[in-house]
Amino acid sequence: MSNHDTPPFTRARAAAGALFCDAEGRVLLVQPVYKRQREIPGGIVEPGETPYQACVREVREELGIEPPIGRLLVADWAPRPDEGDKILFVFDGGEIDGALLKQIKFADNELSAYGFYPADELDDLLIERLARRVKAAVTARELGETVYLEHGRAVVPE
Repeated sequence: MSNHDTPPFTRARAAAGALFCDAEGRVLLVQPVYKRQREIPGGIVEPGETPYQACVREVREELGIEPPIGRLLVADWAPRPDEGDKILFVFDGGEIDGALLKQIKFADNELSAYGFYPADELDDLLIERLARRVKAAVTARELGETVYLEHGRAVVPE
């Protein structure tokens, strides 16, 4: 079989983030300096690391803290014609208490602020696909499940 006979395959970029909540169940969102919309802490998976390792690293780099990162809440397949295929992972960062909040510092200068927001406000604060993904992660955390999404929407088997 020559190289010309090899079928095309997806080269998806991967990113990973953490869902952190406060005692009231509100979601931690961060404000990147380079865009208007808020996000959850996280970023691109670098060569040679797993999505879990990327999540831990990004939280350390962005927030200057190293809390234990828990289980996978969401895997979201999100192809975009303009950006290419992506697979996005959201892990459970658990609850952030006052002591840990005091340790947060914007270590890599990519962020300018953070705050906690109720799930019903996420649609106004995040881009649409991310809002769906984060709300699905909140539900998965509450139900003790892991959810597979496409474009931020649950896939229901036929």
